[in-house]
Order: sequence, then C-alpha cells, then structure tokens
Amino acid sequence: MNTCYIVCALDCKPAFVPDKTDLVIGADRGYFTLVKNGLVPDAVIGDFDSYTGEVECENVVRYPVKKDDTDSALAIKYAVEKGYKTIVIYGAIGGMLDHTIANISLLGCYTKEGINVSFVDGNNVLFAMQNKTISFSKEAEGRISIFSFLENAHNVCINGLMYEVDNYTLTNDRALGVSNEFIGKKSIISVENGVLLIYTTKKNYDLHLTFE
Repeated sequence: MNTCYIVCALDCKPAFVPDKTDLVIGADRGYFTLVKNGLVPDAVIGDFDSYTGEVECENVVRYPVKKDDTDSALAIKYAVEKGYKTIVIYGAIGGMLDHTIANISLLGCYTKEGINVSFVDGNNVLFAMQNKTISFSKEAEGRISIFSFLENAHNVCINGLMYEVDNYTLTNDRALGVSNEFIGKKSIISVENGVLLIYTTKKNYDLHLTFE
C-alpha cells in the first residue's frame, strides 16, 4: 500500500522509513524536521511563516500567509490529488490548540471520502473510521478511546475490550468511550452508520490493527 507521510511544524521524531512508491511531504517547518532526521522530502508545501531558511527540494509549493487552508490541509490535499489514500501525519497535533482542532477536523471530511488519515503524536495515534469494522489482535495492550465524530454514530459494537457495547448509539455530547482498555483478547470495533474517532498507541496501530 502506497503511503504519504506528512511532517508538519511541531517538533517531532518522524518514525518511518519510506518505500520508493511512498510520498514524503514537509509542511512548512516540517521540512526542517525531515532534514534534521535524515529524511528527504519529495515535496515541500506551505506559507513558510514558521520556517524561513533555505529549502533544497525540486518540488516546492509556496502559498501566501493569508489563505483559507492551513499548511497541513494543503499538504493533505496535495497528497490526495496525487492519488494517495493512506496518509500518516507527524507534528500536527498537541501544539497550538486551534491548529490541533483544525487538523483533527480534517479527519472527518477525508474519512468520508475514503481516505485513511492518521495523526501521530509521539507514541499516540489518532484516526477515524466510517461504517467499518476493525479488529485488534490479543497482543494489543494499554488504552483505547472511541468517540462519536461529526454526527452521532449508530449501531456501534465494541467487543473484547474491558467495556463492551452492542448496537449502541454513541452521541457527541457524552464521551462514553474514553479510556477503554485492552484485556488480552482479540477486540472488534464496528460502526454501521457514522464516523468514530479512535485514539490508541502507535504500537497497537502499527502491529495489531486490521481493517476488515
């Protein structure tokens, strides 16, 4: 599966090794983070308000500071236009709260378009799923939180975790799914009508998650 990796302005440690068919994008100061970690970007995108140094890349897309989209949004849009449906983003959440909210909101619209976007923050991963079933192997451990995203999520089933529900409607006004836990069993999460926002560890996401 071809993957686009986007590194944004927040300081982070990009923990990926791209294949030849993958796309690596530095969003504004994310270019500096890539170079500092020995990674070569295929494209650099942004208004360059957080990074003013030299950029050595054949594909640089510059935008004015006054624009409708954030640098993160522009980088995702670029990746989607290039045909990528799996996008992993570093350095986009956990800094300025308004930008974090803006970035998380992008999960909703792209999930509805069938694009798998995930945000990596240290050892944590945030992603979304619509009208799907996912499973985690019994080796998954630690915490997982499951929220209704955008509209209410109907016919939600959670099995094999400490707290289970069956054909439940998760609403946006109550965080019922926060701080669930893996218990050494295969776990299955499904939603029949709606979008779920899911938080867990990067290890669980990388090694133990299956989209069914």
